[in-house]
Amino acid sequence: MAINAGAVMRNLGWRGFFRLISHLPSFLKLFVRLMKDPRVTLAPKLVVLGIAAYVILPLDFIPDFIPGLGQIDDVAVVLAGLKLFLRLCAAHVVREHMDEIAGGEVNGFNRRGNV
Repeated sequence: MAINAGAVMRNLGWRGFFRLISHLPSFLKLFVRLMKDPRVTLAPKLVVLGIAAYVILPLDFIPDFIPGLGQIDDVAVVLAGLKLFLRLCAAHVVREHMDEIAGGEVNGFNRRGNV
């Protein structure tokens, strides 16, 4: 299954694309927090390990020397793997971390220092 970058941009639009880019730091925080959370089982963490191995190892579905297509399959595997990671994590744990990130809480304290 090939991903058409032009179709993705048409569906998202420029506003949606920049909104997605602006949320990347929050997504990164969410994935790091979930990887560290002891309530997340081993299976989702192995998915992230598999994603990292796919990106690092020289094996690809489509070789990287094919301009454009070689990189798109890497992006597709990463996005699909991260989506699977989130689906395998308990929904209440994901929601808890999302709420804390959105509320600006760090280690149980909000930005004003209140619990």
